Amino acid sequence: MVDLFAGAGGLALGFEQAGFDIAAALEIDPIHAATHRYNFPECATLCADAVTVAGTAIRERIGRPIDVVAGGAPCQGFSMIGQRALDDPRNQLVRHFLRLVVELEPRIFVLENVRGLTLGAHRRFLDEVIAAFEEEGYRVAQPWQVLNAKHFGVPQDRQRLFLIGAHRDCRLPKYPEGDLLPQPPSCADALGDLPDVDNFADLLHEDSIPAPRMREAEDLSAYAKEMRCQTDDAWHFGHRRLWDPNILTASRRTVHTAISRRRFAATAPGSVEPVSRFFKLAAGGVSNTLRAGTDSARGAFTSPRPIHYRDSRCITVREMARLHGFPDWFRFHVTKWHGARQIGNAVPPPLARAVAGMVMQALGASPNRPSRPIALGPAELLRVDMTAAASYWDVPIPIKRRDRKSGVRKRKQQEIERRWATSTRATLSPAKSRTPY
Repeated sequence: MVDLFAGAGGLALGFEQAGFDIAAALEIDPIHAATHRYNFPECATLCADAVTVAGTAIRERIGRPIDVVAGGAPCQGFSMIGQRALDDPRNQLVRHFLRLVVELEPRIFVLENVRGLTLGAHRRFLDEVIAAFEEEGYRVAQPWQVLNAKHFGVPQDRQRLFLIGAHRDCRLPKYPEGDLLPQPPSCADALGDLPDVDNFADLLHEDSIPAPRMREAEDLSAYAKEMRCQTDDAWHFGHRRLWDPNILTASRRTVHTAISRRRFAATAPGSVEPVSRFFKLAAGGVSNTLRAGTDSARGAFTSPRPIHYRDSRCITVREMARLHGFPDWFRFHVTKWHGARQIGNAVPPPLARAVAGMVMQALGASPNRPSRPIALGPAELLRVDMTAAASYWDVPIPIKRRDRKSGVRKRKQQEIERRWATSTRATLSPAKSRTPY
């Protein structure tokens, strides 16, 4: 399998758990590419732009035939009147996903995207994408499916579109039947065994600490046992990783004011806290859709992490990972901003595994459980900033440097304008009024 627009590797992990060898990955963001290499050290990771990469460059890194190309190419799905949506420059990444599929000649492709692509004017773009694949010799399984992660063992309500296509000479996979599965695990099933990070002062400036209490939890849910990889079955058909289960990772704390904590505590489970607009998890329910926040070019706003159902705080990156189906051995960038973005942008691995399992059936293959464990990459890959990551990959920095003050400036401006509008100065005549900033 070749993983395009790979991010940290949620789609890749699901395919690996279904029995696929993740032969190569393509990711433009140097920090995400570094995280992918940490978790998949034997994968040929390329940090490059899909717009400029040729299929031959990927083939040279692999040196063998490719069964599957999969990826979640970003797109906006809009088009100017009178033009084909596929020709819109804003949708160029989907065009290049199509190009790379044609150049790599896989037997099957899987394209993942947002549910909104199926609605309204976006539907036109989706139809054009399907037609373009069929013109290139790939049949697309129809009707296409919008799959919800909560139907595939994930404690999160997350709907994603999947297009599955096969070369005209290959068997076309079916979509997985998620509705036949039991009820999804709950937030309490996912998070109840994790310690309260507020009890660890070191997590104010570190993302990981030894956590011996992780071993003392009793009555673990089946989901928590799987996330801890306590059984052979928890690894599915993926490689075991050599890791220390007694280290609590990706758990840097967020500092909240006493006022915020009181608001969080007063918010009913399953509802939105009115000031922060954060969703509060319900112990017996599932999470809302975890989002990625914005990149540095759009203000570098942190992902809006939900409020814990038990503790008066936002959940940690590790707790986001639990709600997304990432096992505890899987690591993310040490900062909350990058770590949360990597999860919010990822396909939940159990959902990817369900799709990959149907692809495996269509290929007529029987997966084997690997006997050889592999070591994870160097931890330094999880600590690099953008400059260091770009230097590691020997590529230019692809996005603007993060402006940490952008959000502060915006909120300060809004507060100035609000106060000005409600102050007595707002009643002055225009001749005497002054600009409030």
